[in-house]
Amino acid sequence: MRYVVWKDKKEFVVDLKAIYGAVNREAALNALTDFEEKWGSKYAYAVKSWKENWDNLTSYFDYPLEIRKIIYTTNVIESLNNCIRKYTKSKSVFPDDQSVLKSIYLSIMNVQKKWNHTVRNWGLILSQFLIIFEERCRI
Repeated sequence: MRYVVWKDKKEFVVDLKAIYGAVNREAALNALTDFEEKWGSKYAYAVKSWKENWDNLTSYFDYPLEIRKIIYTTNVIESLNNCIRKYTKSKSVFPDDQSVLKSIYLSIMNVQKKWNHTVRNWGLILSQFLIIFEERCRI
């Protein structure tokens, strides 16, 4: 998006959402073809980047829709990182690596107290995680 002209950004983003919001890989590939036809001459670098990184960018299609929403939603992660940064920013020097880890742990414990938002359809998402990552998930 850095290289997209301001007046094209809204329309450009709508067309990008058609790619990563597709139902499956085939639909995403069709959306990428449409994207290339529309924007390929003006923003060839963006199309080239999507094509070269196609396998990495579409690996989330291997998972059900419920898990995909969790994967590409970064607000929670960004919020947690912001809280950790805020907590550790006031300390300019840490004596060792262990003290940094303890500080991060304490910041997460403090932030965790404020969490009250539940994820929609969490039971369904959890069951999908348990099926796909059986050896890694424990309840």
